Amino acid sequence: MEALFSSQCLLPPPLPAAPGHRERRNRGFLRQRRKYSPTDDDDVSLALPLPMEMKAWVYAEYGGVEKMKLEENIGVPEIRYDEDDVLIRVRAAALNPVDFKRREGKFRASDSPLPTVPGYDVAGVVAGVGSGVKGLKRDDEVYGNINESPLEGPKQYGSLAQYTVAEEKLLALKPKNLTFAQAASLPLALETAYEGLQRARFSSGMSILVLGGAGGVGSLVIQLAKNVFGASKVAATSSTPKLELLKSLGADLAIDYTKSNFEDLLDKFDVVYDAVGQGDRAVKAVKSGGSVVVLTGAVTPPGFRFVVTSKGEVLTRLAPFLESGKVKPVIDPKGPFPFDKVAEAFSYLQTGHATGKVVIYPIP
Repeated sequence: MEALFSSQCLLPPPLPAAPGHRERRNRGFLRQRRKYSPTDDDDVSLALPLPMEMKAWVYAEYGGVEKMKLEENIGVPEIRYDEDDVLIRVRAAALNPVDFKRREGKFRASDSPLPTVPGYDVAGVVAGVGSGVKGLKRDDEVYGNINESPLEGPKQYGSLAQYTVAEEKLLALKPKNLTFAQAASLPLALETAYEGLQRARFSSGMSILVLGGAGGVGSLVIQLAKNVFGASKVAATSSTPKLELLKSLGADLAIDYTKSNFEDLLDKFDVVYDAVGQGDRAVKAVKSGGSVVVLTGAVTPPGFRFVVTSKGEVLTRLAPFLESGKVKPVIDPKGPFPFDKVAEAFSYLQTGHATGKVVIYPIP
């Protein structure tokens, strides 16, 4: 085995406020923003009038899903008008395991100050841009993974709100053939799937085994490996009811993990992509000199960790495959969940039985 990778979606440590910043409290949120008043000479585009307050899901202390509250008087986040901030009117969002792991306090050493609005995946409409924004304008439909790179430190405004703010480099134009709900289901999972394949140096003619092929990341790994990277053989595991889904996504071999052990297969694989935390078994299914990508659980030596980096350019690069239908979103059939049912959506996600992504839509 050549290398084993583990993607943990780690959050960066807080950064010091830039000169000229001051701390200001707004409805319980501590926000650091440059005191700045746009003038007629500034290149600023802002949809007016904007509300002063919005609805948002918030937790003020770490713990279970019961810590999340739907608040109606949260201050709308501000953009730094002289930089590359984009204010987004959120239309849809999606949930990820890292969201509830953050809420449980597993990243508290480097996490956002509390209270905070969770949420990585977003799709919406640009409501305003700073003068440093070059490729987006007001009313553009965008999507992205907005919580991987901070504005001034770990973010307090995620996607589970009526408005959020993100740097331009984290966003991409929404493919026109996708709904907001479909687009919101993609960013973090798609970036994770793509970067894992790249790190494993996956290429045309290679074989791959995907553990957890019906999940948010696994369902995209199957499609990327088959239709973007040119895999010679794609195998994937899931439970009995989801085997047909694996085949529809492009799996040549759908393995029912309730009836057989994938590591007992005689044919080994160039790459094993473990999206479910079975790294100790995954290494038994890879060829000598092959690679194993591990998203969760223990890392079996030899190996190293990498942080999945939010890059709008990855979404832009994959846009032709999304527009052609070669890569399709997979949304759990129990959803989308309406905005007032976010707590229930998290409870469902944490059962581990979701198919594809758990999506929140509409966001009024």
